[in-house]
Amino acid sequence: MEKKSLWETWTPKMKQSMTGFCEEYKQFMSQCKTERECVDEMIAMAQAAGYKNLFDCVKTGEKLTAGSKVYANNRNKMLVLVQVGKKDLSEGLNILGAHIDSPRLDLKPNPLYEDSGFAMLKTHYYGGIKKFQWVTMPLALHGVVAKKDGTVVKVAIGEEAGDPVFGISDILPHLAKDQRSKNINEAFTGEDLNITFGSTPAEAGSSEGEDKDLFKKNVLNILNEKYGITEEDFQSAEIEVVPAGAARDLGIDRSMVYAYGHDDRICAYTSVRAQLDLAGEVPEKTYVTLLVDKEEIGSVGATGMQSKFFENCMAEILGLTGGYDELKMRRMLSASKMLSSDVSAGFDPNYANVHEKNNAPYFHYGPVLHKYTGSGGKSGSNDATAEYIAELRKNFDENDVRYQMAELGKVDQGGGGTIAFILAQYAMDVIDLGIPLHNMHAPWEVAAKTDIYEAYRAYRVFLQNL
Repeated sequence: MEKKSLWETWTPKMKQSMTGFCEEYKQFMSQCKTERECVDEMIAMAQAAGYKNLFDCVKTGEKLTAGSKVYANNRNKMLVLVQVGKKDLSEGLNILGAHIDSPRLDLKPNPLYEDSGFAMLKTHYYGGIKKFQWVTMPLALHGVVAKKDGTVVKVAIGEEAGDPVFGISDILPHLAKDQRSKNINEAFTGEDLNITFGSTPAEAGSSEGEDKDLFKKNVLNILNEKYGITEEDFQSAEIEVVPAGAARDLGIDRSMVYAYGHDDRICAYTSVRAQLDLAGEVPEKTYVTLLVDKEEIGSVGATGMQSKFFENCMAEILGLTGGYDELKMRRMLSASKMLSSDVSAGFDPNYANVHEKNNAPYFHYGPVLHKYTGSGGKSGSNDATAEYIAELRKNFDENDVRYQMAELGKVDQGGGGTIAFILAQYAMDVIDLGIPLHNMHAPWEVAAKTDIYEAYRAYRVFLQNL
Protein backbone atom coordinates (compact mmCIF):
# COMPACT_ATOMS: atom_id res chain seq x y z
CA MET A 1 0.00 0.00 0.00
CA GLU A 2 1.81 3.08 -1.26
CA LYS A 3 1.40 6.47 0.39
CA LYS A 4 2.80 9.86 -0.52
CA SER A 5 4.94 11.83 1.88
CA LEU A 6 3.84 15.16 3.30
CA TRP A 7 6.41 16.90 1.10
CA GLU A 8 4.47 15.64 -1.94
CA THR A 9 1.00 16.55 -0.71
CA TRP A 10 1.41 19.81 1.20
CA THR A 11 0.86 23.24 -0.31
CA PRO A 12 3.50 25.98 0.04
CA LYS A 13 1.23 27.61 2.64
CA MET A 14 1.23 24.42 4.75
CA LYS A 15 5.01 24.23 4.58
CA GLN A 16 5.24 27.83 5.71
CA SER A 17 2.88 27.17 8.63
CA MET A 18 4.99 24.14 9.60
CA THR A 19 8.15 26.25 9.69
CA GLY A 20 6.64 28.85 12.01
CA PHE A 21 5.12 26.22 14.29
CA CYS A 22 8.41 24.34 14.62
CA GLU A 23 10.32 27.51 15.48
CA GLU A 24 7.98 27.96 18.44
CA TYR A 25 8.38 24.30 19.32
CA LYS A 26 12.18 24.57 19.33
CA GLN A 27 11.99 27.55 21.67
CA PHE A 28 9.77 25.57 24.05
CA MET A 29 12.11 22.58 23.99
CA SER A 30 15.15 24.75 24.65
CA GLN A 31 13.53 26.31 27.72
CA CYS A 32 11.62 23.35 29.19
CA LYS A 33 13.88 20.43 30.08
CA THR A 34 12.14 19.22 33.24
CA GLU A 35 8.57 18.38 34.20
CA ARG A 36 8.36 21.47 36.39
CA GLU A 37 9.58 23.76 33.63
CA CYS A 38 7.02 22.27 31.24
CA VAL A 39 4.16 22.76 33.70
CA ASP A 40 5.19 26.35 34.44
CA GLU A 41 5.34 27.23 30.74
CA MET A 42 2.12 25.43 29.83
CA ILE A 43 0.20 27.09 32.65
CA ALA A 44 1.37 30.44 31.30
CA MET A 45 0.18 29.39 27.83
CA ALA A 46 -3.18 28.25 29.23
CA GLN A 47 -3.71 31.45 31.21
CA ALA A 48 -2.97 33.49 28.08
CA ALA A 49 -5.74 31.48 26.36
CA GLY A 50 -8.23 32.30 29.14
CA TYR A 51 -7.91 29.23 31.36
CA LYS A 52 -8.56 29.55 35.11
CA ASN A 53 -7.24 27.50 38.01
CA LEU A 54 -9.79 24.75 38.70
CA PHE A 55 -9.10 24.79 42.44
CA ASP A 56 -9.78 28.53 42.61
CA CYS A 57 -13.18 27.80 41.06
CA VAL A 58 -13.75 25.05 43.62
CA LYS A 59 -12.98 27.43 46.49
CA THR A 60 -15.34 30.12 45.23
CA GLY A 61 -18.01 27.71 43.99
CA GLU A 62 -17.88 29.24 40.51
CA LYS A 63 -20.13 27.30 38.16
CA LEU A 64 -18.68 25.93 34.93
CA THR A 65 -20.73 26.06 31.75
CA ALA A 66 -20.16 25.27 28.08
CA GLY A 67 -17.00 27.08 27.00
CA SER A 68 -15.47 27.32 30.50
CA LYS A 69 -11.73 26.68 30.51
CA VAL A 70 -9.83 25.41 33.57
CA TYR A 71 -6.49 23.86 34.43
CA ALA A 72 -5.37 21.77 37.40
CA ASN A 73 -1.75 21.60 38.56
CA ASN A 74 -0.55 18.55 40.50
CA ARG A 75 2.65 19.30 42.43
CA ASN A 76 4.09 21.22 39.46
CA LYS A 77 4.69 17.93 37.63
CA MET A 78 1.30 17.00 36.19
CA LEU A 79 -1.23 19.21 34.43
CA VAL A 80 -4.84 18.76 33.32
CA LEU A 81 -6.45 21.17 30.85
CA VAL A 82 -10.25 21.07 30.41
CA GLN A 83 -12.54 23.05 28.13
CA VAL A 84 -16.19 22.27 28.90
CA GLY A 85 -18.36 21.37 25.91
CA LYS A 86 -22.03 21.80 25.07
CA LYS A 87 -22.89 18.13 25.46
CA ASP A 88 -23.53 16.62 28.88
CA LEU A 89 -20.38 15.23 30.43
CA SER A 90 -21.99 11.79 30.63
CA GLU A 91 -21.58 11.62 26.84
CA GLY A 92 -17.83 11.45 27.29
CA LEU A 93 -14.66 13.47 26.83
CA ASN A 94 -12.19 13.83 23.98
CA ILE A 95 -8.84 13.27 25.68
CA LEU A 96 -5.26 13.85 24.57
CA GLY A 97 -2.66 12.38 26.92
CA ALA A 98 1.12 12.74 26.90
CA HIS A 99 3.95 12.53 29.40
CA ILE A 100 6.42 15.30 30.21
CA ASP A 101 9.15 13.30 31.97
CA SER A 102 12.15 12.19 29.91
CA PRO A 103 15.13 9.86 30.49
CA ARG A 104 17.91 11.66 32.34
CA LEU A 105 20.25 11.54 35.33
CA ASP A 106 19.12 12.68 38.79
CA LEU A 107 21.43 13.79 41.59
CA LYS A 108 21.45 11.38 44.52
CA PRO A 109 20.17 12.66 47.91
CA ASN A 110 23.77 13.04 49.13
CA PRO A 111 25.54 13.69 45.84
CA LEU A 112 28.58 15.79 46.68
CA TYR A 113 31.99 14.28 47.45
CA GLU A 114 35.68 15.02 46.93
CA ASP A 115 38.23 12.75 45.30
CA SER A 116 41.81 13.45 44.22
CA GLY A 117 41.44 17.17 43.76
CA PHE A 118 37.95 17.14 42.23
CA ALA A 119 34.52 17.99 43.59
CA MET A 120 32.17 15.34 42.20
CA LEU A 121 28.42 14.61 42.08
CA LYS A 122 26.85 11.16 42.30
CA THR A 123 23.87 10.48 40.02
CA HIS A 124 21.07 7.93 39.68
CA TYR A 125 19.77 7.41 36.15
CA TYR A 126 16.04 7.81 35.48
CA GLY A 127 14.24 5.78 32.84
CA GLY A 128 15.67 3.61 30.10
CA ILE A 129 19.00 5.04 29.02
CA LYS A 130 22.13 3.76 27.32
CA LYS A 131 24.65 4.88 29.92
CA PHE A 132 27.56 5.34 27.53
CA GLN A 133 25.62 8.03 25.63
CA TRP A 134 25.84 10.37 28.63
CA VAL A 135 29.63 10.28 28.87
CA THR A 136 31.91 13.12 27.58
CA MET A 137 29.09 15.47 26.63
CA PRO A 138 28.21 18.90 28.08
CA LEU A 139 25.54 18.64 30.75
CA ALA A 140 23.35 21.15 32.57
CA LEU A 141 21.68 21.09 35.99
CA HIS A 142 17.97 21.94 36.23
CA GLY A 143 15.62 21.65 39.17
CA VAL A 144 14.60 22.92 42.57
CA VAL A 145 15.95 22.92 46.12
CA ALA A 146 13.30 22.96 48.84
CA LYS A 147 14.65 24.49 52.06
CA LYS A 148 13.47 23.85 55.60
CA ASP A 149 12.11 27.40 55.88
CA GLY A 150 9.58 26.58 53.13
CA THR A 151 11.28 28.45 50.30
CA VAL A 152 11.94 26.69 47.00
CA VAL A 153 14.99 27.74 45.00
CA LYS A 154 15.04 27.16 41.24
CA VAL A 155 18.34 26.00 39.79
CA ALA A 156 19.37 26.16 36.13
CA ILE A 157 23.08 26.06 35.31
CA GLY A 158 24.58 25.33 31.92
CA GLU A 159 22.18 26.87 29.41
CA GLU A 160 23.13 30.54 29.20
CA ALA A 161 26.03 31.64 27.00
CA GLY A 162 28.25 32.48 29.98
CA ASP A 163 27.33 29.46 32.11
CA PRO A 164 29.70 26.63 32.94
CA VAL A 165 28.67 23.13 31.93
CA PHE A 166 29.36 19.78 33.57
CA GLY A 167 30.46 16.38 32.34
CA ILE A 168 31.16 12.71 32.98
CA SER A 169 34.66 11.63 32.00
CA ASP A 170 35.66 8.55 30.03
CA ILE A 171 38.94 6.68 29.84
CA LEU A 172 41.24 7.43 26.91
CA PRO A 173 41.44 4.76 24.17
CA HIS A 174 45.15 4.29 24.84
CA LEU A 175 44.36 2.82 28.28
CA ALA A 176 41.00 1.21 27.55
CA LYS A 177 42.13 -2.40 27.18
CA ASP A 178 40.07 -3.63 30.15
CA GLN A 179 37.08 -1.50 29.20
CA ARG A 180 37.02 -2.93 25.67
CA SER A 181 36.98 -6.48 27.00
CA LYS A 182 33.66 -5.89 28.82
CA ASN A 183 30.17 -5.89 27.38
CA ILE A 184 28.57 -2.46 27.15
CA ASN A 185 26.50 -2.81 30.35
CA GLU A 186 29.56 -3.76 32.38
CA ALA A 187 31.80 -1.11 30.81
CA PHE A 188 29.43 1.70 31.83
CA THR A 189 27.54 1.18 35.10
CA GLY A 190 25.18 3.43 37.00
CA GLU A 191 27.72 4.06 39.74
CA ASP A 192 30.24 5.22 37.12
CA LEU A 193 28.08 8.18 36.03
CA ASN A 194 29.76 10.69 38.35
CA ILE A 195 29.80 14.33 37.33
CA THR A 196 32.88 16.52 37.48
CA PHE A 197 31.62 19.57 39.38
CA GLY A 198 34.76 21.59 40.18
CA SER A 199 38.51 21.47 40.77
CA THR A 200 39.45 24.63 42.70
CA PRO A 201 40.15 24.36 46.44
CA ALA A 202 38.87 26.80 49.02
CA GLU A 203 41.48 28.61 51.06
CA ALA A 204 42.73 26.49 53.96
CA GLY A 205 41.69 27.60 57.43
CA SER A 206 44.05 28.49 60.25
CA SER A 207 42.76 25.93 62.75
CA GLU A 208 43.01 22.13 62.71
CA GLY A 209 40.43 20.41 60.49
CA GLU A 210 39.74 23.43 58.32
CA ASP A 211 42.05 22.19 55.56
CA LYS A 212 39.97 19.09 54.78
CA ASP A 213 37.70 18.64 51.74
CA LEU A 214 38.71 22.02 50.34
CA PHE A 215 37.51 21.23 46.81
CA LYS A 216 34.10 20.23 48.11
CA LYS A 217 34.06 23.24 50.41
CA ASN A 218 34.76 25.62 47.51
CA VAL A 219 31.79 24.47 45.42
CA LEU A 220 29.55 24.65 48.49
CA ASN A 221 30.68 28.24 49.04
CA ILE A 222 29.73 29.03 45.43
CA LEU A 223 26.31 27.37 45.78
CA ASN A 224 25.63 29.15 49.05
CA GLU A 225 26.60 32.52 47.61
CA LYS A 226 24.54 32.08 44.43
CA TYR A 227 21.53 30.16 45.72
CA GLY A 228 21.67 30.34 49.52
CA ILE A 229 21.74 26.55 49.84
CA THR A 230 23.82 24.23 52.01
CA GLU A 231 24.99 20.66 51.57
CA GLU A 232 22.09 19.35 53.65
CA ASP A 233 19.63 21.06 51.30
CA PHE A 234 20.48 18.50 48.61
CA GLN A 235 18.42 16.04 50.64
CA SER A 236 15.23 17.91 49.76
CA ALA A 237 16.23 18.80 46.21
CA GLU A 238 15.18 17.57 42.79
CA ILE A 239 18.09 18.32 40.48
CA GLU A 240 18.00 16.76 37.01
CA VAL A 241 21.08 16.39 34.84
CA VAL A 242 20.22 17.00 31.19
CA PRO A 243 22.13 17.76 27.98
CA ALA A 244 23.21 21.39 27.80
CA GLY A 245 22.20 23.44 24.80
CA ALA A 246 19.28 24.55 22.69
CA ALA A 247 17.16 22.58 20.23
CA ARG A 248 18.62 22.88 16.74
CA ASP A 249 17.68 22.29 13.13
CA LEU A 250 19.13 19.06 11.75
CA GLY A 251 20.07 18.59 8.12
CA ILE A 252 21.37 20.97 5.48
CA ASP A 253 17.73 21.44 4.44
CA ARG A 254 16.66 22.18 8.06
CA SER A 255 13.98 19.49 7.76
CA MET A 256 14.38 17.97 11.24
CA VAL A 257 14.71 19.05 14.87
CA TYR A 258 17.52 17.85 17.15
CA ALA A 259 16.48 18.22 20.80
CA TYR A 260 16.59 16.70 24.25
CA GLY A 261 13.26 15.28 25.46
CA HIS A 262 11.27 14.82 22.25
CA ASP A 263 10.03 11.74 24.12
CA ASP A 264 7.47 12.82 25.02
CA ARG A 265 7.40 16.61 25.18
CA ILE A 266 6.96 16.64 21.41
CA CYS A 267 3.48 15.13 21.87
CA ALA A 268 2.80 17.19 24.99
CA TYR A 269 3.48 20.48 23.21
CA THR A 270 1.50 19.60 20.09
CA SER A 271 -1.43 18.37 22.22
CA VAL A 272 -1.48 21.52 24.35
CA ARG A 273 -1.24 23.75 21.30
CA ALA A 274 -4.07 21.82 19.64
CA GLN A 275 -6.39 22.42 22.59
CA LEU A 276 -5.35 25.99 23.37
CA ASP A 277 -5.61 27.07 19.74
CA LEU A 278 -9.28 26.04 19.90
CA ALA A 279 -9.93 28.13 23.01
CA GLY A 280 -12.01 30.66 21.10
CA GLU A 281 -14.75 28.17 20.23
CA VAL A 282 -17.29 26.37 22.39
CA PRO A 283 -16.77 22.65 21.74
CA GLU A 284 -19.48 20.06 21.34
CA LYS A 285 -17.78 17.52 23.60
CA THR A 286 -15.48 18.49 26.44
CA TYR A 287 -11.79 18.73 25.54
CA VAL A 288 -9.15 17.37 27.93
CA THR A 289 -5.37 17.35 27.68
CA LEU A 290 -3.48 15.28 30.27
CA LEU A 291 0.21 15.90 30.86
CA VAL A 292 1.67 13.37 33.25
CA ASP A 293 4.91 12.52 35.03
CA LYS A 294 6.70 9.21 35.73
CA GLU A 295 5.76 7.44 32.48
CA GLU A 296 9.38 6.48 31.94
CA ILE A 297 9.38 4.49 35.20
CA GLY A 298 5.90 2.95 35.07
CA SER A 299 3.48 5.90 35.52
CA VAL A 300 3.66 5.45 39.28
CA GLY A 301 3.49 7.89 42.20
CA ALA A 302 1.30 10.86 43.01
CA THR A 303 2.08 12.60 39.70
CA GLY A 304 1.95 9.56 37.40
CA MET A 305 -1.01 8.46 35.31
CA GLN A 306 -1.79 5.69 37.79
CA SER A 307 -2.57 8.29 40.47
CA LYS A 308 -6.21 9.37 40.95
CA PHE A 309 -5.51 13.03 40.15
CA PHE A 310 -7.25 13.05 36.76
CA GLU A 311 -10.25 11.25 38.19
CA ASN A 312 -10.39 13.66 41.13
CA CYS A 313 -10.26 16.66 38.79
CA MET A 314 -13.14 15.36 36.69
CA ALA A 315 -15.14 14.74 39.88
CA GLU A 316 -14.62 18.41 40.82
CA ILE A 317 -15.68 19.51 37.34
CA LEU A 318 -18.83 17.41 37.57
CA GLY A 319 -19.52 19.14 40.88
CA LEU A 320 -19.18 22.58 39.27
CA THR A 321 -21.28 21.74 36.21
CA GLY A 322 -24.40 20.48 37.93
CA GLY A 323 -23.42 18.20 40.78
CA TYR A 324 -21.23 15.16 41.32
CA ASP A 325 -22.83 11.79 40.76
CA GLU A 326 -20.88 8.52 40.86
CA LEU A 327 -22.93 6.89 38.11
CA LYS A 328 -22.51 9.95 35.88
CA MET A 329 -18.76 9.88 36.55
CA ARG A 330 -18.52 6.26 35.44
CA ARG A 331 -20.62 6.91 32.33
CA MET A 332 -18.51 9.94 31.43
CA LEU A 333 -15.24 8.02 31.62
CA SER A 334 -16.42 4.92 29.78
CA ALA A 335 -17.96 7.04 26.98
CA SER A 336 -14.73 8.98 26.46
CA LYS A 337 -12.28 8.63 23.58
CA MET A 338 -8.55 9.12 23.93
CA LEU A 339 -5.39 9.49 21.92
CA SER A 340 -2.44 8.39 24.02
CA SER A 341 0.05 10.78 22.48
CA ASP A 342 3.45 9.11 22.65
CA VAL A 343 6.36 8.78 20.26
CA SER A 344 7.35 5.88 18.03
CA ALA A 345 10.63 4.49 16.64
CA GLY A 346 11.03 5.87 13.14
CA PHE A 347 12.67 3.69 10.49
CA ASP A 348 16.42 4.36 10.51
CA PRO A 349 18.50 3.16 7.53
CA ASN A 350 21.48 2.72 9.87
CA TYR A 351 19.52 0.14 11.88
CA ALA A 352 17.12 -1.29 9.33
CA ASN A 353 17.43 -4.80 10.79
CA VAL A 354 15.31 -3.97 13.88
CA HIS A 355 12.31 -2.94 11.77
CA GLU A 356 9.88 -4.88 9.62
CA LYS A 357 9.60 -2.52 6.67
CA ASN A 358 5.91 -3.04 5.87
CA ASN A 359 4.96 -2.07 9.43
CA ALA A 360 7.57 0.53 10.28
CA PRO A 361 6.86 4.27 10.67
CA TYR A 362 8.79 6.64 8.41
CA PHE A 363 9.74 10.30 8.67
CA HIS A 364 7.56 12.76 6.71
CA TYR A 365 4.50 10.51 6.52
CA GLY A 366 2.66 11.93 9.51
CA PRO A 367 1.98 10.73 13.08
CA VAL A 368 1.86 7.01 13.85
CA LEU A 369 -1.20 5.05 14.99
CA HIS A 370 -0.19 2.05 17.09
CA LYS A 371 -3.06 -0.41 17.50
CA TYR A 372 -0.94 -2.00 20.21
CA THR A 373 2.48 -1.56 21.78
CA GLY A 374 3.90 -3.82 24.51
CA SER A 375 6.58 -6.44 23.92
CA GLY A 376 6.70 -9.96 22.53
CA GLY A 377 3.13 -11.20 22.47
CA LYS A 378 1.76 -7.66 23.07
CA SER A 379 2.56 -7.95 26.77
CA GLY A 380 1.53 -4.85 28.73
CA SER A 381 -0.32 -3.34 25.79
CA ASN A 382 -3.59 -1.61 25.21
CA ASP A 383 -4.99 -3.14 22.02
CA ALA A 384 -7.40 -0.73 20.32
CA THR A 385 -10.53 -2.06 18.67
CA ALA A 386 -10.96 -2.23 14.90
CA GLU A 387 -14.11 -0.08 15.18
CA TYR A 388 -12.28 2.75 16.95
CA ILE A 389 -9.47 2.69 14.40
CA ALA A 390 -11.99 2.82 11.56
CA GLU A 391 -13.65 5.84 13.20
CA LEU A 392 -10.30 7.62 13.43
CA ARG A 393 -9.36 6.73 9.85
CA LYS A 394 -12.62 8.19 8.59
CA ASN A 395 -12.16 11.35 10.67
CA PHE A 396 -8.57 11.93 9.55
CA ASP A 397 -9.26 11.14 5.90
CA GLU A 398 -12.25 13.48 5.76
CA ASN A 399 -10.12 16.26 7.22
CA ASP A 400 -7.06 15.58 5.05
CA VAL A 401 -4.82 14.53 7.95
CA ARG A 402 -2.00 12.15 7.02
CA TYR A 403 -1.14 9.31 9.37
CA GLN A 404 0.62 5.93 9.44
CA MET A 405 -0.30 2.55 10.91
CA ALA A 406 2.79 0.86 12.34
CA GLU A 407 4.42 -1.30 14.99
CA LEU A 408 7.32 -0.59 17.35
CA GLY A 409 9.98 -2.68 15.62
CA LYS A 410 10.17 -6.39 14.92
CA VAL A 411 8.08 -8.64 17.15
CA ASP A 412 10.93 -10.28 19.09
CA GLN A 413 13.33 -7.34 19.00
CA GLY A 414 12.05 -5.61 22.15
CA GLY A 415 9.13 -3.29 22.74
CA GLY A 416 7.73 -0.58 24.96
CA GLY A 417 4.60 0.81 26.54
CA THR A 418 2.67 4.03 27.09
CA ILE A 419 -0.08 5.37 29.36
CA ALA A 420 -2.77 3.96 27.03
CA PHE A 421 -3.52 0.83 29.07
CA ILE A 422 -4.14 2.89 32.22
CA LEU A 423 -6.90 5.03 30.68
CA ALA A 424 -8.34 1.97 28.95
CA GLN A 425 -9.16 0.60 32.41
CA TYR A 426 -12.12 3.00 32.42
CA ALA A 427 -13.45 1.05 29.41
CA MET A 428 -12.93 4.03 27.11
CA ASP A 429 -11.57 3.74 23.57
CA VAL A 430 -7.83 4.47 23.57
CA ILE A 431 -5.11 4.27 20.93
CA ASP A 432 -1.55 5.58 20.68
CA LEU A 433 -0.91 8.33 18.15
CA GLY A 434 2.54 9.91 18.19
CA ILE A 435 5.51 11.16 16.23
CA PRO A 436 8.31 8.92 14.91
CA LEU A 437 11.81 9.60 16.25
CA HIS A 438 15.40 8.63 15.69
CA ASN A 439 17.68 8.21 18.74
CA MET A 440 14.75 7.65 21.12
CA HIS A 441 15.87 7.87 24.77
CA ALA A 442 19.28 9.25 23.77
CA PRO A 443 20.38 12.65 25.09
CA TRP A 444 19.61 14.16 21.67
CA GLU A 445 16.64 12.84 19.70
CA VAL A 446 15.53 13.59 16.13
CA ALA A 447 12.08 14.35 14.71
CA ALA A 448 10.86 15.53 11.31
CA LYS A 449 9.25 18.97 11.23
CA THR A 450 6.55 17.69 8.90
CA ASP A 451 5.48 15.04 11.40
CA ILE A 452 5.47 17.52 14.27
CA TYR A 453 3.07 19.85 12.48
CA GLU A 454 0.88 17.06 11.13
CA ALA A 455 0.53 15.60 14.63
CA TYR A 456 -0.67 19.00 15.83
CA ARG A 457 -3.26 19.01 13.03
CA ALA A 458 -4.32 15.46 13.89
CA TYR A 459 -4.84 16.34 17.55
CA ARG A 460 -6.97 19.35 16.62
CA VAL A 461 -9.13 17.29 14.28
CA PHE A 462 -9.55 14.60 16.95
CA LEU A 463 -10.72 17.12 19.54
CA GLN A 464 -13.17 18.78 17.19
CA ASN A 465 -14.70 15.79 15.43
CA LEU A 466 -14.75 12.63 17.54
